[in-house]
Amino acid sequence: MKIRTGLYEIIDRDRNGRMSSRVYDWFMLAMIVISIVPLMFVDDRPLFRVTETITVAAFIVDYLARWYTSPVPLGRGWRSYLMYPFTPMAIVDMLSILPVMNLLSSSFKLLRLTRLLKVSGLLRMFRYSDKVMMFLRVLRKERHVLMSVLMLALFYIFVTALVMFNAEPHINPETGEATFESFFDALYWATVTLTTVGYGDLCPVTQIGRIVSMLSSLFGVAIIALPSGVITASYMEELRDSKRCCDAAGSDPDTSK
Repeated sequence: MKIRTGLYEIIDRDRNGRMSSRVYDWFMLAMIVISIVPLMFVDDRPLFRVTETITVAAFIVDYLARWYTSPVPLGRGWRSYLMYPFTPMAIVDMLSILPVMNLLSSSFKLLRLTRLLKVSGLLRMFRYSDKVMMFLRVLRKERHVLMSVLMLALFYIFVTALVMFNAEPHINPETGEATFESFFDALYWATVTLTTVGYGDLCPVTQIGRIVSMLSSLFGVAIIALPSGVITASYMEELRDSKRCCDAAGSDPDTSK
């Protein structure tokens, strides 16, 4: 039990300032970055086969270690071994291990799916970054507000797309080119306009369409600014709470001895 607990304190994110935990975090971050490098090249080089073998081996050892120590964080005894493979981060770890099939047989290169699966290794960086975990806590805390903004944006996109699809001609009378041929085209236009991107590949030609376009652009600024302000305020509050906890731990007489 002591071996399992000690191993968990090393492989888990550093919370107690242990040097061994920090070294392990940096080592796993290096493995993640190295595993992504081959995706930046078209050709398959012998060096990439070596790095893929090393990184996948490191991911497998990490997965087995976390599986072995799963009773510590889950606290369900032997049932923790059954529960751990279905936890979100365990699934991400498994996705980063799947490219090992490419090493066993070249037939697994079908549609280069294994190369795409290696991108999931980037998700492992969430575990080793306190700032990313803090940001995820902010999203979780403000999920109700963000969901309300999302529902409002989706409703406005649907309404403006419906108005545009019925107000605009399906054939541009000036150029004779097809515009807003389907309702999906209207949804695409409403989305890129609401987000103030506006690629310009679909443009309204009627007066009511242009009025709706102007309103959608103005409304899009408010939609984008609202969740940004909420997330920023909550993130700053999370930083202040974290700083207060650190200051309290530093001023604790028991920890200062």
